Amino acid sequence: MNKRIIRTIVQLLGIASLCFLIAIIVDNTYSVLPASIHNHLPAHHPGTIITDITIKTCTRGVPFSSCQLDPKEWHRLEKDLYLDKSWSRRAYLHIKSKQESEFTTDDAAILDLHVGRTNPSSIQPPGPTEEWTSRPGSLWLLCSSKRHESDSGHAVTAVDVLFGPDAADPRPGWRMRDTPLLIDSPIKGLEPHITVRIGQPHVPTKPVLRIRRDGKFKIMQASDLHLATGFGVCRDALPEGQPCDADPRTLEFVSRLLDTEKPDLVILSGDQINGDTSPDTQTPILKLADLLIRRQIPYAAIFGNHDDEKTPLSRQGSMSIYQSLPYSLTEPGPTSISGIGNYVLEVLAAGTSTHAALTLYLLDTHTYSPDEKHYHGYDWLKEDQITWFREMSRALKTKHAKYAKIHLDMAFIHIPLPEYREKGNMIKGGEWREGVTAPRFDSGFGKVLVEEGVGVVSCGHDHVNDYCALQREHNVESDITEVKGVGRNELWMCYAGGAGFGGYGGYGGYHRRIRFWEVDANNGRIMTYKKLEYGDTESRIDELVVVDGGRVVG
Repeated sequence: MNKRIIRTIVQLLGIASLCFLIAIIVDNTYSVLPASIHNHLPAHHPGTIITDITIKTCTRGVPFSSCQLDPKEWHRLEKDLYLDKSWSRRAYLHIKSKQESEFTTDDAAILDLHVGRTNPSSIQPPGPTEEWTSRPGSLWLLCSSKRHESDSGHAVTAVDVLFGPDAADPRPGWRMRDTPLLIDSPIKGLEPHITVRIGQPHVPTKPVLRIRRDGKFKIMQASDLHLATGFGVCRDALPEGQPCDADPRTLEFVSRLLDTEKPDLVILSGDQINGDTSPDTQTPILKLADLLIRRQIPYAAIFGNHDDEKTPLSRQGSMSIYQSLPYSLTEPGPTSISGIGNYVLEVLAAGTSTHAALTLYLLDTHTYSPDEKHYHGYDWLKEDQITWFREMSRALKTKHAKYAKIHLDMAFIHIPLPEYREKGNMIKGGEWREGVTAPRFDSGFGKVLVEEGVGVVSCGHDHVNDYCALQREHNVESDITEVKGVGRNELWMCYAGGAGFGGYGGYGGYHRRIRFWEVDANNGRIMTYKKLEYGDTESRIDELVVVDGGRVVG
């Protein structure tokens, strides 16, 4: 009797499980269950979805002309679609959204968007429960009244605007419309493009940096790209007299080197953005990231003095964008110290080792001097940053002691250290074409680098300087910049060279260039070279071994 009862219970549980499984499958396909049940199914990922989008235009200086819809119902995307370039008008996208759990039978989800003057039904016929609805700017919304449509993975859950014909959106799940919103933009080349996210947010997985099986690791250091919103304006481009669009030429240069050099990591060492020509900072950040994301190359960024100069987005805002992107290793660093972007990257040894073979220190060198009266020019690394670096370095040294081979260290900054301009340095691997615009106040970071055994530091900022300077113990002052000096080798200080056409060049036929670092973990060696945008684009320019056997070499 007991066996029969147990067998019956098991059979009933089996039938119930089968019914539950069938209900999930049917609901995923036909959305038949009530929302109270549907929202708790294991395959469901509830969240906010967009129910309406519109554009509100207003006239400057006219009373009662408002660009704000009812804030209780609408969220305004805080980007003027005219980028504040129109003297008479402003326009803003407004978005209406709802939590899926609050949906009623009267609500509709937006499944797609189209920009054009005619109804897109002829090229994309709507389904039985769908309808194309027009909005200002020749915007068409494909709305669906199908129950639980937002759970199908096809509903619009976020909206954004990017600007210019070269805009790109590499964010997972986002789709940008090639046709710009038709609002009569006052400046050609800055037309707004709507971009939407389909489905719920994607959280990117941070890549793990590791030495290749051949013991090598290549870093591409791209500095001073000076990208803009739109094509930008070329400065000092060679050859002279030829048509030049700044950003397309800069990004083509970067793309070519990504494909030919195949770096394991890209360091963006400041002034990725040209503040004067970037009324929307997000646009140039994303079109640069697009090159790296499509090639699945890890990258890390620090800021320069132009990245948030005269731009609507703060350093914090730009950092949030970098952090949200796939393959980005960019970090804001501790909030308890000065600057945004003080962090460490560890490159693991080859194979399955858990030990780091290479440590990269990235630090924020800020912008302009906080004390122009006494220290004209640029800001300096602060005492709390130096303390953080020293503590981090010493803590990692203990950890690295377990590594069987030679551990290597490098540092990347934007504004050069005062030591870059010392006349006793030995200059190699490039030219000193312009003055070194290092801070006038020396906070002592160069000395601390030497104390902590970091043999190489590389910066950007001075575009046409591309040399490496070897600091030696007991350097002597001299009017001759290329001297051997005396004492032991202490620190190599290198410039990346300016890469972008949106920043200045000139100075005796300077060609844009990008610096590479080739690390040989088997032999404790670091070698560097540069590649040119124009002229001898095939050769490795100014090859130089800076560390060998773990020691700084001259």
